[in-house]
Amino acid sequence: MGQTALVSADVWTSVVTVVSALSLAAWLWLLFARGFFWRTDVRLPAREEPGAWPPVCVVVPARDEAAVLPASLPSLLAQDYPGRAEVFLIDDGSTDGTGALACELARRHAGLPLTVASPGEPPAGWTGKLWAVRHGMGLARARGPEYLLLTDADIAHAPDSLRSLVSAAGAGGFDVVSQMARLRVESGWERLVVPAFVYFFAQLYPFRWIGGGRAAKRATRTAAAAGGCVLLRAEAAERARIPDAIRDAVIDDVALARAVRGVGGRVWLGLADGVDSVRPYPRLHDLWGMVARSAYAQLRHNPLVLAGTVVGLALVYLVPPVSVVVGAVTASAATGVSGAAAWLVMAGTYTPMLRYYRQPLWLAPLLPFTAFLYLLMTVDSAVRHYRGRGAAWKGRTYARPGVVPEEG
Repeated sequence: MGQTALVSADVWTSVVTVVSALSLAAWLWLLFARGFFWRTDVRLPAREEPGAWPPVCVVVPARDEAAVLPASLPSLLAQDYPGRAEVFLIDDGSTDGTGALACELARRHAGLPLTVASPGEPPAGWTGKLWAVRHGMGLARARGPEYLLLTDADIAHAPDSLRSLVSAAGAGGFDVVSQMARLRVESGWERLVVPAFVYFFAQLYPFRWIGGGRAAKRATRTAAAAGGCVLLRAEAAERARIPDAIRDAVIDDVALARAVRGVGGRVWLGLADGVDSVRPYPRLHDLWGMVARSAYAQLRHNPLVLAGTVVGLALVYLVPPVSVVVGAVTASAATGVSGAAAWLVMAGTYTPMLRYYRQPLWLAPLLPFTAFLYLLMTVDSAVRHYRGRGAAWKGRTYARPGVVPEEG
């Protein structure tokens, strides 16, 4: 019996050693072959100011945003833009006085002209946000803008944000210039979860692949944007039929970028300086809801993709610390060393994102725990989908693509 147990333990240790080696190989591949996703130096590309500044319309879909508007809307109205620009805030059925507050803020702060309008309830097949965007783009079209800035109601912009975006788009010939807004990191849970959110996004959509350059071939297959800040050329929007072509998209920013890329448009995405989200997520419950509402949509509601994602997350993020423990308990140097090496590479690739968010570097070794939380959030997202709850936001639920939104 004792010999059988010993053989079983040896087999178990050998299995863990092999899996640990696979995890290390995966991390070496991610380190060198995934577009250097872990670097945080992809910022607005080289830009020069145009001789004549093109007209721009800013479209802000807003549903029950009275809590964040005082910290965000004045920054849009105060944009230092030399050309013609105006803001359209589309009040998407708010019940908290969002529209009235926006008008009051415009009176108080002056700056760019503001129009507040409401599109009514979205028809079947439309998400509420995209229906609001469609209404705003329709109002803007009468002004003949060359560019549209689509920005969320919780995003605060530095005074030169619009000027920088337009300069970068013109100089680089981009049809979409998008910046990943710097999310709030003040509570303990925000510090643990938020930098990892952007890190995982960059791993899925390496910014260097999106912008082209030396990675042009991969860039043709990789397109993404960050919905909080998207500068869109109006002509490209017409060609790509934005937003009608993506009217049922829950993850509308990625869908927008793919639609523009699909008609030959050029897309750029990078990290932001001076574009910040003011929305708080103080509790784990709040962050959990943010991720779970759309994670399964990211996986295209495919159970096989979900299973592969769970296995992949476990192999890449959970196996290294488990291997270190197993190696220490069984005195297996191969198991412990390969697990420690993978964990070290993992923490090293996470460090630049922590620096970008000005967070302590001791959070880097905790990434396996954070990844485990994301694994659970992703599974919960699938459970919500099959229970009919689907992706929920601001009182609306989108149970499946293309269904009529339900009021909650």
